[in-house]
Amino acid sequence: MNLTLAGIKETTAWEDANISLPKYDVAAMRSQTKAKPTWIHFGAGNIFRIFLGGVAQDLLEANLMETGITCVETFDEEIIEKIYKPFDNLVLSIMLKADGTTDKRVLASLAEGLTADKTRLAEIFKNPSLQMASFTITEKGYALKDPNGNFFPWILEEVENGQAKASSAMGIATASLYERYLAGGYPIAVVSMDNCAHNGAILKNAITTLASAWQAKGFVEAGFVDYLNNEELVTFPWSMIDKITPRPAESIATELANLKIADMSPITTNKRTFIAPFVNAEVPQYLVIEDKFPNGRPAFEKVGAGVYLTDQATVNKVEQMKVTTCLNPLHTALAVYGCVLGYTLIADEMQDAQLKKLVWQIGPVEGMPVVTDPGILSPQEFVEEVINVRFPNPFMPDAPQRIATDTSQKVGIRFGETIKAYMAKDGDAKKLKAIPLAIAGWCRYLLAVDDNGQAFTLSDDPMLAELTALVAEIKVGDVSTYQGQLKSLLANSNIFGVDLYVAGIGDYIEELFVELIQGPGAVRATLIKHLG
Repeated sequence: MNLTLAGIKETTAWEDANISLPKYDVAAMRSQTKAKPTWIHFGAGNIFRIFLGGVAQDLLEANLMETGITCVETFDEEIIEKIYKPFDNLVLSIMLKADGTTDKRVLASLAEGLTADKTRLAEIFKNPSLQMASFTITEKGYALKDPNGNFFPWILEEVENGQAKASSAMGIATASLYERYLAGGYPIAVVSMDNCAHNGAILKNAITTLASAWQAKGFVEAGFVDYLNNEELVTFPWSMIDKITPRPAESIATELANLKIADMSPITTNKRTFIAPFVNAEVPQYLVIEDKFPNGRPAFEKVGAGVYLTDQATVNKVEQMKVTTCLNPLHTALAVYGCVLGYTLIADEMQDAQLKKLVWQIGPVEGMPVVTDPGILSPQEFVEEVINVRFPNPFMPDAPQRIATDTSQKVGIRFGETIKAYMAKDGDAKKLKAIPLAIAGWCRYLLAVDDNGQAFTLSDDPMLAELTALVAEIKVGDVSTYQGQLKSLLANSNIFGVDLYVAGIGDYIEELFVELIQGPGAVRATLIKHLG
């Protein structure tokens, strides 16, 4: 069987393999999408393909939408060239259940796959039919400046040379919105679906910062910034997305090969994206969106696929619940300690008595007292599902090494918000014990030496060179090599959202770090000491 438009016409073989096929006219939908696009998405990776692609397929199959999604990848063009085009933009969705069974279906809702084709993007954004531009580009995709407040070199080049030289996701999106402004100032919703606090505000700030810089240099008309700030025309709805989507598993690729589906092997791109024609993910999924779409929107509320439409305040509560307490900080703690302790599966870590206790202490014990119940989802039920059902799923091939990616961009959100909440409530965060232990674990992870004294490879991080240089002289087994090297890191409010010494926990984190570097076995000993 071939995962192509021609291949899925051989319906009997797919049905015999128990794989659902699209229940709509794919060719007609794709033609309509090109003529009258309604939804364009930046970031062509896995969570987008299986979650939003699945939602779009549900809408198409229910005759609630006539067009699919136009996908744009601005970071790693090989995704489009090697995963989208050879398979006619089809996706094989694999939902992994806790009992070991899977639900498989072919998604055809990704109507068009683009790289940074500015001509085609301009055509799309000029079309009055376009309702929304959404994003899953990770937290770092919105960053324009370094921790010192200076534009990154590639962003500075865009600032100095205008939209014609735009190459970043934010630059290309801003340039595309300018095309929409010039075409008639049509309304549109610009929606971040990434895991970062106040993601709509972050996205708006990035786009208006670039637009203002271009305006100051005469690259765009003065009215463009006014257009972006006019909420009757352009909105930046906040959202919260949640679906654990690990790297494609070799075991799944083997299973699909045994079913006689051709060319399912994962690839690694030159930019180190590990991706496959299929996407494997857990079944639970949540997408909570501020209902603020000035040009209309898909009928999300009718699909019954974990999508909730609400107001900004409720989105904020749900996002804070998930990102700062109920899931993401637990993931980060498991990631850094998992790498140091030699784990390769999150599910296996949940069988570790100390690590399970650590995430329980971070979430239900320390985080829950400062979480506001959003009303539409119960924080207690959510975190219990995470700890007791989602993380321990033995059939989820999710690795701590994947979760450890870009940790420097995440700790301020995942731990900093709870720290700040304790400071607001108590004047400091000295009551916290598990969160400092998690932060100390990240610092220990940066040494790239496991608890047996063996070197391991750190996951990608935009600050990796700077961070590893900071700790380069610290040696596991020789505590005298620690001479306060962490102080500048722990005091950096650009990373943690707050100076951890002002929060009253900086010194404690240093003490924990010294315990963690005593020698081989010190990480396990420290966890036992503080968690039992």
